[in-house]
Amino acid sequence: MGTLGELNRFDAGPGVRGLIADRMGGVDMSGIRKMFEMAGKDAINFGIGEPDFQPPDFVIDAYVKALRDGHNKYGPSAGLPELRSAIANRERDRWPAVDAQHVVVTTGSTAALYAAMAAFVNPGEEVLCPNPGFVLYGPHTRLVRGVPVFYPLRPEHGFVPQVADLEALVTRKTKILVINSPSNPTGAIIPKKQVKALVDFAASHNLVIVSDEAYDSLTYEEPHTSFLGKYENVIYMNTFSKTYAMTGWRIGYVVARPEFADAIKKMSYHLAACPPTPTQHACLAALEGPQDFVAAMKTEFRARRDMLMKRIREIPGWDCVTPQGAFYAFPRYGLPMEERDVALLLLRAGVVTIPGDAFGPAGRGHLRISYSTSADKIEKGCDIIEKAVRGHLSTLA
Repeated sequence: MGTLGELNRFDAGPGVRGLIADRMGGVDMSGIRKMFEMAGKDAINFGIGEPDFQPPDFVIDAYVKALRDGHNKYGPSAGLPELRSAIANRERDRWPAVDAQHVVVTTGSTAALYAAMAAFVNPGEEVLCPNPGFVLYGPHTRLVRGVPVFYPLRPEHGFVPQVADLEALVTRKTKILVINSPSNPTGAIIPKKQVKALVDFAASHNLVIVSDEAYDSLTYEEPHTSFLGKYENVIYMNTFSKTYAMTGWRIGYVVARPEFADAIKKMSYHLAACPPTPTQHACLAALEGPQDFVAAMKTEFRARRDMLMKRIREIPGWDCVTPQGAFYAFPRYGLPMEERDVALLLLRAGVVTIPGDAFGPAGRGHLRISYSTSADKIEKGCDIIEKAVRGHLSTLA
């Protein structure tokens, strides 16, 4: 088993150095993927960021029917018109003016993010990205020759962005403010009052807001407040992956003003020509069918969160801001060790966690734990963590 640091090195090797584009030197696979690769087959996986549910049966049936009915050809670059209309219907409560012309279907929200960066960021322009934040914001900015500028998310503020921190970082080169609520990795949600403050900040500096709201259906105490419809220059991103447990199906979407949507559509064409056709038919069925699956999944995740919070606070030296959405906790572990060494300690004991600094320097001293696994595995995994931590503390005594 190598170290995580060894796995993080980028080395093209003498045979190809100079042939691979320079931009790839600053881009690597995420630390999340590397932890998975290092895990034993029997390890309890608190690292994976996807629901442990299957999509609803009626959605799977719609997928199979689409295949058998011959919906296996190229489709429109912006997505099937009927799916774009259904997405507009879903989002109309947030933005009453939305219709199909505002919607672009993409191959997952990952492709949506890259398409937005490539369509809007010129070389040298700056993008304000959350720290800690989702692992792709910085690399996608760098890949299009932009400059990521990381704004802090602080535990004492519940990991909610603060306008004062943003004001200290914005410059004449700043083009985009990236927002993620509910947050990966912290599970924080941005309350309604703070959404307005962030919109006012962006408008005062003529910034584009890229709002990643992939977990909008998974909030627990408070309803989700979207940035969609709050500001003209919002690029809103969402996905079917988390809401309907279809992460491998790779369908996401963008909602934005028509000029923005058109630019993203053009870039999406050059990335993937069009999103997969049969999958879109299944996503249409998901939107138009009963939503009790989503409600049941949310109830289960909330119960798992509560169980995990109780167990985390029983581990010596550990504490955690209670996540309000998504299915991640971001505990501070309180050991005199680097977060990657803590993750490796737990990995050797049989539990996969993700080092907090995989999400940015502000994640130091933290681990990300996903509770998108069964209650039994959460209990067993926490038993292993508590034993490993207590055992390590005994060696320091």
